[in-house]
Amino acid sequence: MSVHFEERSGVIPCKTPWGSWYQTMDEVFIEVNVPYGTSGKEVKCNLGSKQIELQVKGKEMIKGKLFGTTVSDEGTWTLEDKNLIRIVLMKTNREAGNCWASLLEGEYSADPWVQDQMQKKLTLERFQRENPGFDFSGAEISGNYGGGGPEFSSQQM
Repeated sequence: MSVHFEERSGVIPCKTPWGSWYQTMDEVFIEVNVPYGTSGKEVKCNLGSKQIELQVKGKEMIKGKLFGTTVSDEGTWTLEDKNLIRIVLMKTNREAGNCWASLLEGEYSADPWVQDQMQKKLTLERFQRENPGFDFSGAEISGNYGGGGPEFSSQQM
């Protein structure tokens, strides 16, 4: 079993009124805080390739058009500890450059600093995949993500 990238390097969450969301090259993770004692029967979650709808106890939590396209039959949701819904969406475009700027079109946007951190994280993830065994723990990524590739500098002691 491989260690997930986000477990090795920490996640860059984008905070929202209901919880947070974050992403890797492959997936988008959504964590929704719900009232303690919520049961699975009280959760309605529809995950489409471009749409998401989540209702808890009849109250709409998230609804709208996703920022990017996902593999609709690979989306999953779980209710944990009766107070947290965790949704995992699989991106169809799994390039490092496909960094979602917001969860929904025009809603739950990452602020510029969070967006920059997310993009750095995806770029680092791609480099780790392309260079297995190389220690990136001390790496600093700098550069402009809009144009060519970023530059790496590593402070190895």
